Amino acid sequence: MAKKTHLAREMSARHIQMIALGGVIGTGLFLSSGYTIHQAGPLGTVIAYLIGALIVYAVMLCLGELSVAMPYTGAFHVYAKNLIGPATGFTVAILYWLTWTIAMGSEFTAAGLIMKRWFPHVPVWWWSLLFIVIILLSNIFTVKAFAESEFWLALIKVVAICSFILLGTLAVVGVIPIKGYQHAPLLSNFTKDGLFPSGLGGLFMTMLTVNFAFSGTELIAITAGETKHPEKTLPKAIHTTLWRLIIFFVGSMIVMASLIPYKRAGVTQSPFVYVFSQMGIPYAADLMNFVVLTAIISAANSGLYASTRMLWSLANEGTIPAVIARTNKRGIPVLALLLSMLGGVLALLSSIYAADSVYLVLVSISGLAVVFVWIAISLCELIFRRRFLAAGHHLSELKYRTPWYPVVPWFALIASTLSCVLIWFDPQQRIALYCTVPFVIACYAVYYLQAFWRKQTAKKKASPVVKIRLK
Repeated sequence: MAKKTHLAREMSARHIQMIALGGVIGTGLFLSSGYTIHQAGPLGTVIAYLIGALIVYAVMLCLGELSVAMPYTGAFHVYAKNLIGPATGFTVAILYWLTWTIAMGSEFTAAGLIMKRWFPHVPVWWWSLLFIVIILLSNIFTVKAFAESEFWLALIKVVAICSFILLGTLAVVGVIPIKGYQHAPLLSNFTKDGLFPSGLGGLFMTMLTVNFAFSGTELIAITAGETKHPEKTLPKAIHTTLWRLIIFFVGSMIVMASLIPYKRAGVTQSPFVYVFSQMGIPYAADLMNFVVLTAIISAANSGLYASTRMLWSLANEGTIPAVIARTNKRGIPVLALLLSMLGGVLALLSSIYAADSVYLVLVSISGLAVVFVWIAISLCELIFRRRFLAAGHHLSELKYRTPWYPVVPWFALIASTLSCVLIWFDPQQRIALYCTVPFVIACYAVYYLQAFWRKQTAKKKASPVVKIRLK
């Protein structure tokens, strides 16, 4: 089967813009963001998210040059293979595939639990099964069907956050009354317990988790091979990444920290629900549960898409059986899709039957895997630019260039690497290193063993056959 560089190009600029935004806005912001304020204090959390946004933006600027110059489906796995080495490409693909399949498993469970709040007598697994079918149907028909569904799911999240920031800001300045305050709260919560009530250690602890909260932005590169006019749509989506992260994440954090005392944050319900309830907005809990449900479905939708394209890319490159790369008439790699969904279902089952063993290891690996991918992307950009110029090309030939080269890729590389190394100093997160480092070594070992076996097989096939003529 002939090797391809991309699948059907059906995604428009509108789809890419919203996928880029929706990919990073997940349940972490809606549900667990209050805990980061409780851990680092108001100012510490805002600083951590600002630094995290800069790291992600630097990675995306690196990815911009690579994805426009080489708009492949499976993107950074192929870049890592061609620029760093095939074993690294294989490892990056496996890590990223695992990240999204594990996410899918947890999202299906979470969706079922949310539905149980409205339908307490219906078993959770019924809802999980229903959402599995819905996500599968969204991805199996056409790329455009996935892009369109993801557009509207992401739009709901964006509207909810914009509403929260707008109404929250009005409450902060005293336009909207809020329970617990006799006057406008303003920024009193930022100063009344000191600038860093948990110390700088709290800021450091939050920094370790912020990068994980921003994972999903790199999904833009996965879409590169199925995007119309990638040289125009991808840079546009990437350039808006920084201000979107600042507005939606940092903006939400400032509002939350201003309205929720830091000692109470993370101990109560979802900070979004809490703030809306304190404002007296009716049905606040139900409204936010609906938004969280759309965020969960959106994450599972993106997860199946991303993991499917990673498997397709591995098969297309000949690393795993080529049959997995076959597509239907609409350009959908159905077998890769079904295998990825199977991975999500197995992750779901492991979260139920082996939560303290298998699932804990999988979650630990997937949590750190995205940062490993960011390291690979940064390194690929450094190698690509050097090789591009060494081959006699000129910068003017590149349709998109990473600005401030080599400062940006070096910053992205060092900052991402530090995010991994510094986890060692957090006893609660250290298990991620214990699980991920051996897993990465195992991926390299599997690749080299597979390559050795193929080489030996090829030698046997190529060896001449000696015929003995009988007299």
